[in-house]
Amino acid sequence: MNIAVYCASSNQLPAAYYEAARQLGQYFARAGHTLIYGDGGIGLMGALADGVLGAGGEVVGVIPRFMVEQGWNNPRSTRTIVTETMHERKHIIADMADAMVALPGGIGTFEELLECLTWKQLGLHTKPVVILNLNGYYDHLLACLDRMVDEHFLRPVHRERMFCVVDRPEQVLPAIADAPAWSQDIRREAAI
Repeated sequence: MNIAVYCASSNQLPAAYYEAARQLGQYFARAGHTLIYGDGGIGLMGALADGVLGAGGEVVGVIPRFMVEQGWNNPRSTRTIVTETMHERKHIIADMADAMVALPGGIGTFEELLECLTWKQLGLHTKPVVILNLNGYYDHLLACLDRMVDEHFLRPVHRERMFCVVDRPEQVLPAIADAPAWSQDIRREAAI
């Protein structure tokens, strides 16, 4: 399975986040899965890729040319796909993925997570989406989604079945395996 992961590139995070990212990468590799990600060599992105590679797995990085020119790519990736735009990068990652996972991250991570949820809500993909809520990082986003349901901006079925939330790296693969079935026909339910 190809698993897309969205996460931070920051090198200024608490150590527990890096360790969790490394562990997740190790779990992927030991289970025979390939990491598809944004090809960052530092932060949680780098720790995740190092975990995969250190356990003998494969890492496919997808990165825009301007980021390569800045030296932001990961030279340790098994394979690197260079794109011309951020939009092309996100499209390729989503197309290659059999499942999507969000670790803690900044604005870019939130944007990627919310975009893949939007696409799923519209029936553009039916892939499992897992939020790894390390240290309660996503609690406020989850509360916002609950408010969307309460105030009728989001259907309960979307909040309940579009994604899974777990707290520890070892829960990610079981959550992917147990993700609720999703059909493209759900687009009939997209409008509130």
